[in-house]
Amino acid sequence: MSIKFAVPVFAAALCALVSLDVRAQSSIDLIIGSDAGGGYDIYGRTVARHITKYLPANTTIVPRNMPGAGGNRAAEFAYNQAPKDGSAFAIIFPGSVMTPLVEPTSGLKFDPSKFSYIGTAAKETRVCMLRKEAKAKNFADTLKEETIIAASAEGGSTADYALLMNDVLGTKLKIVRGYKGTREMLLAVERGEADGLCGYAYSSLKTQKPEWSDNVAANLIVQFGIDNDPELDKLKVPSIFTFTKSEADKQVFELLVGQQEFGRPFVMPPGVPAEKLKAMREAFAKVFKDPDFIEDGKKQKLDIGYGSGEEVQKLVERLYATPKPVVERMIKAMQVK
Repeated sequence: MSIKFAVPVFAAALCALVSLDVRAQSSIDLIIGSDAGGGYDIYGRTVARHITKYLPANTTIVPRNMPGAGGNRAAEFAYNQAPKDGSAFAIIFPGSVMTPLVEPTSGLKFDPSKFSYIGTAAKETRVCMLRKEAKAKNFADTLKEETIIAASAEGGSTADYALLMNDVLGTKLKIVRGYKGTREMLLAVERGEADGLCGYAYSSLKTQKPEWSDNVAANLIVQFGIDNDPELDKLKVPSIFTFTKSEADKQVFELLVGQQEFGRPFVMPPGVPAEKLKAMREAFAKVFKDPDFIEDGKKQKLDIGYGSGEEVQKLVERLYATPKPVVERMIKAMQVK
């Protein structure tokens, strides 16, 4: 009697274990390298809400915030500890992709060129913008005229882009640091304290100061991007690569602007099975054509710019293949002066 009773119990227990395993396999963790409510969190959760439509039935995405170390805690976890069976992916910072390259003594324990890139949810083009009253009217003028550029206290793109232009191309940009953000920088330009600002996201200019974004009320003198922005091309805003004088100059600026191409990178650990990565890349691509996702993004005022995993993978590998002297040149150029 006890034996007959034990078999069904064992079978039931086995079925329960199998059931639990199936449920586990249909649950995918999304590691988010920022606090809840931050920009990366919003992008990550928005993608998570829609991507399950294009994954196997009953798949659920479980967002898990892992802030810390400027986003590098999440990147290290995704690289070293996250399961490699397709049950985890992450949204990390562009800085996490670039830091091991441009800060070789950072001590970070991951190689960004070996991540399995799913794609990016945002791309960005940056510009240099000058007020109409400034002596310099175009890029060529900045090679002759001292031009005052507003920048943040911490450096960042508003200082780094100008520093690199001075060092590599010989512009005469006088960088004035100390502004809290682009709002304060724009006010400084309006008041005539500064002639303009550089390394400024074009999407932000269109949002914060739309009357200055059409190259009429202000002068957009150069655009920064691996590929040109079609809107800026129509406005005849030249690419920074128009002014580089050598392949080495070009490589330095590629290092600088490369991370704009993966503004919100989604990754899986290195070594994830090829079929799992392929399925996730395909699902990710379909999300960005989904009308519900597009509407969701508009409601949250997200700047959406899809880039495929293959594109991001190739770009990161190319950046990490940059000759060491070029990397060192960029690092030296952007040191506080």
